[in-house]
Amino acid sequence: MAKKENTAKALKEKLLMNKENAAKVMSDAELRKCDKFCEGYKKFLDIAKTEREATAFIEQEAIAKGFVKFDRKASYKAGDKVYYVNREKAVILAVIGKEAIENGVNILAAHIDSPRLDLKQNPLYEKDEVGYFKTHYYGGIKKYQWPTVPLSLHGVIVKADGSKITVTIGEDDNDPVFCVSDLLPHLASAQYKRPATELIKGEELNIIIGSRPFKDDEGSELVKLNLMMILNEKYGITEADFLSAELEAVPAFKAKDIGFDRSLVGAYGQDDRVCAYTELMAILGAKSPKRTAVAVLTDKEETGSDGNTGLCSAYLKYFIADLAACFGAEGRTVLSASKCLSADVNAAYDPTFPDVFEKNNSAVLNGGVCVTKYTGSRGKSGTSDASAEFVGEVRALLDKKGVIWQTGELGKIDIGGGGTVAAYIANLDVDTIDVGVPVLSMHAPFEITAKTDVYAAFKAFEAFINA
Repeated sequence: MAKKENTAKALKEKLLMNKENAAKVMSDAELRKCDKFCEGYKKFLDIAKTEREATAFIEQEAIAKGFVKFDRKASYKAGDKVYYVNREKAVILAVIGKEAIENGVNILAAHIDSPRLDLKQNPLYEKDEVGYFKTHYYGGIKKYQWPTVPLSLHGVIVKADGSKITVTIGEDDNDPVFCVSDLLPHLASAQYKRPATELIKGEELNIIIGSRPFKDDEGSELVKLNLMMILNEKYGITEADFLSAELEAVPAFKAKDIGFDRSLVGAYGQDDRVCAYTELMAILGAKSPKRTAVAVLTDKEETGSDGNTGLCSAYLKYFIADLAACFGAEGRTVLSASKCLSADVNAAYDPTFPDVFEKNNSAVLNGGVCVTKYTGSRGKSGTSDASAEFVGEVRALLDKKGVIWQTGELGKIDIGGGGTVAAYIANLDVDTIDVGVPVLSMHAPFEITAKTDVYAAFKAFEAFINA
């Protein structure tokens, strides 16, 4: 009997997968590196709450590491570092490799936009002596999660004369914040009867911005007038300038450690800035990789990647073509030989809500970076579905480099699903697979990740760039 047990144990070790908590596998020294890495990550989350702020941060960090603006007419050699900024909302970084560019490039692609409340073009109004901004939510949100959350205001206002004003209100401790109100439970009996998707309706996501009227006159809309006077004194704008503004309301709180053991990060916008930061750190550390490394940090993923700063546009294809031309190569030749890790998050298994997950194929907190062969919904709609060959290649690389990794799907087949930028890059004839960090409470104002998974993502991207 003992012999059979020993045989079974040996066979299990040889034949079955062994899923262990990364915090148990990692040494104390590795855990200290992990925690230190996440301190920088939390600072990034606080600084870069919008795609414009993320772009500015990325450009600043790239310049500090020796990257220069890409010049399609220049000549480059192995080790050279270049970057391209697309309309202040997306960035491409590249480190020239030792191999001929015709052999393809290694692409990392993450997005830097996150769900939020955008101001409408004509947002300012007064109702019953309370001042408001009208909003239009951006991306997939549970609308009921956004009332009573302290909000900050970020973005730009472009005046009629073409001058641009950058706005950030609500992040400094001395700044005011804003919020959307909600009904008290005592008066919410009718609201409770609404379906969950309409507990708060889109047109009810109105941000309170003030309540004191202009004193020195009689008339209507004196609260609105007083608020506009304050904005005019601070920014020199009139109400018409909102027509050419991009202003985003996002949670005002800072990134924080979660738990007595400080093992988790809680913050707004971790989808997908957790992959953006880890990708950025990986390419900033690249010196002279074997294959040219390209990191794309893109916009508009949360609304379908359309628009000229999203990856349904041609800006990545054009950049690769221009880079290829610097070496006398064709862009299509380079793309066909290229490989991509679409660096986007997956849903972390939530023990509180297990019914929507198929546990054997769900990513878990502290399970390592998640490799997602396909995304989409129902019958894999909207996915590129990576080939077995490329999955095997990525798997072998991660194992070789000692990266802790797992696989996962976005919930049960007929319940959920979702998409990433993977399909749009795969459509350029590039081998592509999703690799990213599992997230709890995805798309909520306060999302949760495990520090070990964040660090594993960095190690995975670092390994891919230097493969």
